[in-house]
Amino acid sequence: MISNLHSNIRHIGLGGINKAMKVISHIFYRLGVLPFLLLIAVVTFSLLSGNFLTTDNLLNVARQSTYLMLVAMGQMFALLTGGFDLSVGVIIALTSVIAAMVMAWAHLQWPEQVGLSISVGSVAGLLAGMMIGVVNGLGVAYGRVSPFMMTLGMSSIGLGLALYLTGGTPVYGMPESFSDLFGFGQILGIPTPVVITLIIAIFLWFFLNYTVGGRYFYAVGGNVKAARLSGINTKLVLFSTYVLCALLAAISGLLLTARLETGEANIGASLPLESIAACVIAGVSLRGGVGRLPSVVMGALFIGLIQNGMNLAKVGSYFQIVVIGALLIIAVLADQFRQRMGN
Repeated sequence: MISNLHSNIRHIGLGGINKAMKVISHIFYRLGVLPFLLLIAVVTFSLLSGNFLTTDNLLNVARQSTYLMLVAMGQMFALLTGGFDLSVGVIIALTSVIAAMVMAWAHLQWPEQVGLSISVGSVAGLLAGMMIGVVNGLGVAYGRVSPFMMTLGMSSIGLGLALYLTGGTPVYGMPESFSDLFGFGQILGIPTPVVITLIIAIFLWFFLNYTVGGRYFYAVGGNVKAARLSGINTKLVLFSTYVLCALLAAISGLLLTARLETGEANIGASLPLESIAACVIAGVSLRGGVGRLPSVVMGALFIGLIQNGMNLAKVGSYFQIVVIGALLIIAVLADQFRQRMGN
């Protein structure tokens, strides 16, 4: 009787473990490695620092992550079509420099017209950033240059231009209202950059999931030949991808400039790696055609959470780059394993 009781307990235990493993496998297959990394990060950094899970710190993480979220959402479009954009960091730098220089010049010319100075500088910065996206799009879609070589080349050109224009020194002279509104301002108690990012994220989510144009990005990334035979203008979709990616990076650069209160030629250098890492961790396939926007937002938030936790744990900035690179490799390996599960 005692042996039967032990046997029943063992069966119940094995049944529970099997059920738990099935649930974990299902979550991994559906959502990727992100939920598990998020859980490990929260537990680890909560043990290392008592300030990690406080409301003020989590709000700070949300605000600091918005810049990466914007870039990662643009990077997701490039990955969906089977490419990627290495020039997003330089787009941010060039946007920052041009916007600050034009805004400072306009503010000097028309000191009473603060709104006009901010508008002119912002438009100039956005156009400068988008021009890199236009060249990327023309090269990839119509010149058939590989995304790696095209965006790497434009990255070098953009960085050279930003350094040539500024001589490597910060650009000052922007109206204080620009930073007060877009860098440190709040709307209904929520930081302005967070509100802007949320509005853009909702719009892009609706566009990707409920419009024909949004589904074209998945179709081109899934099978470009089939998409072309189905009547989709694949070149126009590829061109639009890099312009949209540049626009989102430029908006991020503008908000970051407002936060820093200067135009900087050396900001955004780490964002190409971090944005690709955020997408891959969120389950966006490097082969194209697979990815969900809400997961990408969570992936960027996860990167911000990791950086914040390492700062609280007093981990050096150089080692933080090592950690982000390691996470990217882990995410790629997990993605390949998930692909095999699907097959």
